[in-house]
Amino acid sequence: MPRKALLHIEDADEGAAAGHLAFDGLDELLGYRLRRAQGAMHRHYMLSVGELDLTQKQTATLWLIHANAGVSQVSLATTLGTDRATMMSVVNRLQERGLLLRKRSSSDRRRQELYLTPAGQSLLTNVKIRIARHEERFKSLFTRSELAALLSTLRKFRDIP
Repeated sequence: MPRKALLHIEDADEGAAAGHLAFDGLDELLGYRLRRAQGAMHRHYMLSVGELDLTQKQTATLWLIHANAGVSQVSLATTLGTDRATMMSVVNRLQERGLLLRKRSSSDRRRQELYLTPAGQSLLTNVKIRIARHEERFKSLFTRSELAALLSTLRKFRDIP
């Protein structure tokens, strides 16, 4: 693993000599490496946008509503790979904060459409700027071809049940 990577997982011999725990192959597990990488991304995300009091799921929800005005909670849940109850909780929280609103569909009275409020649009603009900086920090660790290969590889996980 390149030294410039964020995971900073030392090999077992170096770790033992420096007084660190031996990994005994743990650091060779794909799941372990992905979890550590996700943890690093999440920690930096929270440093970047934490004061805005938005989780990653809330941010993704705002982002998708902005891009798909009138979308339903069910469509959001499906797209984000979450259950309906969790999505309802996310939407409720964002609505309580005045960031989105629900409107009954004029074509299907059972369906509620979601829209960003002006406050939601403003917050999303702010968070997108911060996320762009956050993303740049991590993307700068890779060459253009390495980043393309990483993104292509990660897409393989998208459709695994």
